[in-house]
Amino acid sequence: MAARSEQSTQAPGMLPQSERVLREAFLQQVERIPGGEKLRRCIQCGTCTGSCPVSYAMDLTPREVIARFRAGDIDSILRSRTIWTCASCYMCTTRCPSGIKITDLLYALKRISMDRGIHAARFPVHVLSESFVRTVNRHGRNWETGMMERYWRRTTTPVLGLVNMLRQAPLFLRLRRHGRAHVLPKRIRGIRQLQAIIARAEQIERPVESIESKPITRRVGYESIGS
Repeated sequence: MAARSEQSTQAPGMLPQSERVLREAFLQQVERIPGGEKLRRCIQCGTCTGSCPVSYAMDLTPREVIARFRAGDIDSILRSRTIWTCASCYMCTTRCPSGIKITDLLYALKRISMDRGIHAARFPVHVLSESFVRTVNRHGRNWETGMMERYWRRTTTPVLGLVNMLRQAPLFLRLRRHGRAHVLPKRIRGIRQLQAIIARAEQIERPVESIESKPITRRVGYESIGS
């Protein structure tokens, strides 16, 4: 009820408090992307959507993601499947006539989604992403068996998880014959050094590129990302 009251009394052209917080977090991510300020050059031509090989599986197209950001609706973007469906092929980035790094912007939105726990309903692919990162950080390589076990354990009941694992048994056996799947994890050499590098990287602040115009986070549209 509080959110509805806040929205109903919202002045035209102004963002509610919840959206302002998300926008400020997103703009901080944008500042860290070299050339991120080009976001304001979007002309809504649709080249990104037409170039995306997985746009058919998205509930929001790449063009609509930019449009919703400009309209002050980041929450709906974070709750969409789009940022998790992205195949990271960078086709949208290479073909954008305005030079917007759309793929990097989707990664920024994904980081905010994970940091703030805002995810698409009934679409737990973020759990798969977390399981993959956890597995690689621990072993230095992906351990498919452990990753999928952790994913099913967090997204289904124990019975359904067991059923899913049994269904994947034929695929597991084929992969195992080619050395692509293992019952027990195998760590790479120098795993301690790798973990030290990861720990150090998490402590180092990423470089921030200076932007001439300071973002205005309280308004909707192009005014929110500079004139």
